[in-house]
Amino acid sequence: MPAIVVVGAQWGDEGKGKTTDILGTSVDYVVKPNGGNNAGHTVVVGGEKYELKLLPAGILSPNVTPVIGNGVVVNLEALFEEIDALESRGADTSKLRISANAHLVAPYHQTLDKVTERFLGKRAIGTTGRGIGPAYMDKIGRLGIRVQDVFDESILRQKIEGSLRQKNELLVKVYNRRAVSVDEIVDYFEPFIERLRPYVAETELMLNEALDRGEVIVMEGGQATMLDVDHGTYPFVTSSNPTAGGSCVGTGIGPTRINRVVGIVKAYTTRVGAGPFPTELFDEMGEYLQKAGGEFGVNTGRPRRCGWYDAVIARYAARTNGFTDYVLTKLDVLTGIDRIPVCVAYDVDGQRVDEMPVSQTEFHHAKPIFEYFDGWTEDITTARTFDDLPENAQKYVLALEELSGCRMSVIGVGPDREQSIVRHDLLD
Repeated sequence: MPAIVVVGAQWGDEGKGKTTDILGTSVDYVVKPNGGNNAGHTVVVGGEKYELKLLPAGILSPNVTPVIGNGVVVNLEALFEEIDALESRGADTSKLRISANAHLVAPYHQTLDKVTERFLGKRAIGTTGRGIGPAYMDKIGRLGIRVQDVFDESILRQKIEGSLRQKNELLVKVYNRRAVSVDEIVDYFEPFIERLRPYVAETELMLNEALDRGEVIVMEGGQATMLDVDHGTYPFVTSSNPTAGGSCVGTGIGPTRINRVVGIVKAYTTRVGAGPFPTELFDEMGEYLQKAGGEFGVNTGRPRRCGWYDAVIARYAARTNGFTDYVLTKLDVLTGIDRIPVCVAYDVDGQRVDEMPVSQTEFHHAKPIFEYFDGWTEDITTARTFDDLPENAQKYVLALEELSGCRMSVIGVGPDREQSIVRHDLLD
């Protein structure tokens, strides 16, 4: 049975949570392989809105085991706040499992994240200040604290001491902040230990054994392709690999066990934070998309920058991830727009470029080359088959499919779980 990867194809906020939630009604495990509480999903079930950050969207499906994989960096305070919020609304979180190998976000990671951004000034990346980047830096620098470490105080103290030796030098001598003591951090983790214990498991073995039994696993990547630290718009990226290959690293599931890679792409484009964005709108239409699409960050409330659909990015994402299917979301937001532009190529210094430019400089200076499609005025939020869509909406979807290098298997026409048109079964 399949392991399915769900990946954002733009700069995040495409609607991965809804897609994973839809799949979650038919699968056994939903795994978060990367990221932290710096990005979130909004899922609407039965008219109820749920905002998820660390927890996989599968947490809302009663038959699913939700898993936080080894590639995630976990803020325990944020984790239990999220669990408490869901349980207060009647959700059952007892099936959640967390990899013993996942790394932890400590308070000094958040401090460093914030002071570093301020120190960068105009070159700031636009991070959420949640300590995600510094936690990943510690992981790669072999100074990190893993979930399993909190259950052995001796090991925990050794690791904190090793990490703080360097960080206190930075905090005091570079950033003019106070030094952090080992006891302070041990005391921070102590209240979480016993509550955390029942959730921790050897998830890598658990997931592979589930596949051996014929069960279905969805790997729900955080952030998106254009925020990948290797394949995104570096340096305006996240600190992990949210592309399909990163899902293998972040879960312990080998690539030969993946059957389907599903890209999530919005019917227009948004991004949060700094960095180049060729189709960005700075006029009333940008404001309209922001308002009509509810384009404000789940985690931070920051307004998202809005622009037209970029088929160059969609082709790049399809190629980089090996997408088998696209899920097109928020098509309903475009209702009422007379003519809808789609970026099909870039103009870079007078030359037409049909694929992603090689250099950051070229991408920064890329100007969109548009093709225009007639819009529609009919309400499409009740459409449940492709034929229910107005003719112009159908033509728009088919044009995006041809331009994006991958079939559009599911079309979102509203925020609720039921507001989806399935052209091709993602589990077939």
